[in-house]
Amino acid sequence: MINQEEPLPAGGSCLLGSINLSEFATPNGFNFDDFRKTVHIAVIGLNDVLDEGLPLHPLQEQRDSVRDWRQIGLGIFGLADLLIKLGIKYGSPEAIDLCDMIGHAMADEAIKTSALLAKEYGPYPKYNPEAVEQSAYYSKNALGETKQLVKEYGLRNSQLLTIAPTGTLSTMLGVSGGIEPIFANYYTRKTESLKGHDEYYKVYTPIVKEYMEEHGLKDDSELPDYFVTAQTLDYKNRIYMQSIWQTHIDASISSTVNVPNDFTVEQVEGLYMTAWEAGLKGVTIFRDGCKRAGILTTSNSKKEDNDKQDVKDQPKKTLERGMIIKADDNCVGKKRTLQTGCGTLHCEAFFDPDTGELLETYLSKGSSGGCHLYMIGLSRMISLAARGGIDIYSIVDQLKSSGTCPSYAVRTATKHDTSKGSCCPVAIGNALIDMYKEMLDEISDDSEEVIEKPKPAKKKIVAKTETAKCPQCGGNLVFEGGCNTCKDCGWSKCD
Repeated sequence: MINQEEPLPAGGSCLLGSINLSEFATPNGFNFDDFRKTVHIAVIGLNDVLDEGLPLHPLQEQRDSVRDWRQIGLGIFGLADLLIKLGIKYGSPEAIDLCDMIGHAMADEAIKTSALLAKEYGPYPKYNPEAVEQSAYYSKNALGETKQLVKEYGLRNSQLLTIAPTGTLSTMLGVSGGIEPIFANYYTRKTESLKGHDEYYKVYTPIVKEYMEEHGLKDDSELPDYFVTAQTLDYKNRIYMQSIWQTHIDASISSTVNVPNDFTVEQVEGLYMTAWEAGLKGVTIFRDGCKRAGILTTSNSKKEDNDKQDVKDQPKKTLERGMIIKADDNCVGKKRTLQTGCGTLHCEAFFDPDTGELLETYLSKGSSGGCHLYMIGLSRMISLAARGGIDIYSIVDQLKSSGTCPSYAVRTATKHDTSKGSCCPVAIGNALIDMYKEMLDEISDDSEEVIEKPKPAKKKIVAKTETAKCPQCGGNLVFEGGCNTCKDCGWSKCD
């Protein structure tokens, strides 16, 4: 299973758009007429964008693929908000039935609109009428009138529907992303006050805040049971909700099933088997607190146990701005010899023997290497950043953003002996990560030799966890639909 919303051919273009379902909630239920009109307009709009952007793709392979297949991906978001507005519990039989009707209307209208566009502009060049008419998806989702249009005019698009994470879109509009339930009823926001200390505020999810204000509630514990969050939802109900949408989506669905920290390996296996049996094309599991700050702690506070604790359990020191730590002579050194576009490059890195943190880097050229002074300058800057408290992954991320070197590309294509990367900085970054991981493995092996000594069986193992932070504002990140999203500032990144 791969968690992605739009499988594409070589050179394919990801052209996505999403409809906010919560806007179609009325006192009488879901407004299907307005929804169909919106789907019709959106399909036409995405085709217009495709036509406008087709000649702008940089590669001929891309232009050919977009022209031949004309793939678009119309989807939805705000599903959880819609269900709350209608008083329907996420994952309930009533919710599944409603999603089935909405999905069917969306698919039929999208297919019909694509057929009408084919009537005006012709079908996509690779259109195969027999394959379309024989597909189970087409048979299930196209109604009689739509099938007649397709039979007569064909289809303008080879793919029409997908459901993306919509992390940024949903945050901008204050609604739930994709087909996900609301992540939590509230978040805790930290602000720096003028009083010299941080202040924390409970910030409610917009739909929750709106309901509480309208009904005079003081706490989210007073909310009705149809306010379901990702943490309280049974994973099987989450899978069933996605499976009903998948029957109406011709591409795929990007989604995240959030599970508690104590979710077992057996439960993970059960979740994936349930997803496969339900016909899902892809799904991601995100276990609460899976990013660990430490490995083991014990309830025994004796000094001998503390001395044997894994070094990774020790709190990381935070440097004040402008502070540069010194590298002691007892650093552990490692070396990699790299082959670049200009010749040989020697990369030496020195790490803290206790924490494994990078402290210094030295770069030198071989007999036929590149610019010696450039390498000296780069190695000094890497070392300064590392001793200034910048973590190695942030340093390497900058190195890997350097682009492609023509000399590197030529040698890679002709001699096939270059080190992994597209230029010297990228190759150096890969080498640093390789040595860093090797260093951590050695530290871990040394620690396990101590931890695995015979001890009284009275220990309680506890996993320490921490929440990932937003790189822009420092707020807590929420993992939804395959993307990390900050609910404070709207920053989002999808893997």
